[in-house]
Amino acid sequence: MTETRSVIVEREFAHPPEKLWRALTQPHLIADWLMKNDFMPVVGHRFNLRGDWGGVLDCEVLAIEPNKTLSYTWNFAHDDAAYALASVVTFTLNPTRTGTLLRMEQVGFRPDQKQAFGGAQAGWRTFFENLEGVLARPD
Repeated sequence: MTETRSVIVEREFAHPPEKLWRALTQPHLIADWLMKNDFMPVVGHRFNLRGDWGGVLDCEVLAIEPNKTLSYTWNFAHDDAAYALASVVTFTLNPTRTGTLLRMEQVGFRPDQKQAFGGAQAGWRTFFENLEGVLARPD
């Protein structure tokens, strides 16, 4: 079995878990901070994330525990194996005294996928910045 690497990004948001959960599971909010999508918070639901760069990610919801955990596949098909990606993204929400600690872990980067790994490291930080903007809006 090939050893894989993970990208982990953690950030505390000054909002309750319920507000973050909505941003992680409502398609119109996901589109505002991540990508256009046809997400439904149902285990087994297959959906796409469509990037502004023209790429399409094939995803499937693996686990849902409302206001606590969300996990789905994050797969990108490509003719060049170095660019094809089969990974899993898991969000974990932990309440804190001042809000919620959000942890995102994306597992499944092969050692030869240095560009995809670096892109994910930078991309998730940008996505979290976008998420902060979505959360700052009034309900």
